[in-house]
Amino acid sequence: MTEDISNFLSLTTFEGGSVAFENGKSGTIVSVGKIGKSLSHSVDNVYLVDDLQHNLLSVSQLCNRGNHVKGSSNQCLVTNIKSGDFVLRGSAQKCL
Repeated sequence: MTEDISNFLSLTTFEGGSVAFENGKSGTIVSVGKIGKSLSHSVDNVYLVDDLQHNLLSVSQLCNRGNHVKGSSNQCLVTNIKSGDFVLRGSAQKCL
């Protein structure tokens, strides 16, 4: 999930969804799409959510899709297990 539309490679309108935040408020899911380095090296079904203050990705979802996730205190690197290709890099700032 992210609020930053610039992270997306492609987007499709998503109607009727919301996510609950820790503070008891909620955000509306506006669209769903792909993020990543390219369409062939991307993560599918990522939500664009209004009022989300941080980018959130599920490590288990990334791994279930054939990726390896390596993390440190300030970033994570996602690579495809079969090809070894770089998929994306996440940081406290933004997913690239």
